[in-house]
Amino acid sequence: MRKLLFAVLASSLALAPATAALKLGAKAPDFTTTGAVGGKEFKIHLAEQLKKGPVVLYFFPKAFTSGCTAEAHAFSEAIDDFKKAGAQVIGMSADDLPTLHKFSTEHCRSAFPVATATAEIQKEFDVAWAAHPGITTRTSYVIGRNGQIVMVHDDLDFSQHVAKTLAAVKALK
Repeated sequence: MRKLLFAVLASSLALAPATAALKLGAKAPDFTTTGAVGGKEFKIHLAEQLKKGPVVLYFFPKAFTSGCTAEAHAFSEAIDDFKKAGAQVIGMSADDLPTLHKFSTEHCRSAFPVATATAEIQKEFDVAWAAHPGITTRTSYVIGRNGQIVMVHDDLDFSQHVAKTLAAVKALK
């Protein structure tokens, strides 16, 4: 019985994403990547975005899956609250650009950009999901204007990512 319990526990841990390595107060790695908003392609440079205010950078595993679709809807419904708090939201996944074009209009409702998390970006933000190569973990970062990480939420359950990131953004004021 003990061996069976250990085997079940070990297999469930193997499926869980790794904890985000970037700690509070750490400098967020700068990056440039390509994304889409409203189905239109654009280049995004984190340092440029931070000049406008704090950034909510949320990584999601795979576009058009139930949890990622629900999370995108939740962020799009709360986008006015993020804007009032002076922040912008950027979704990130390892999906290809044509997929993100479609996802940006259908599920992000053209409210915020989604961008490609390259292998380098995944490594720098520690969001590469070891058990599922080519997919990111569900990890949200709030990055202050100074480029420092002010909040990290690393949980496959999408339901608290919007509330926790919005609360962190509001706390910056």
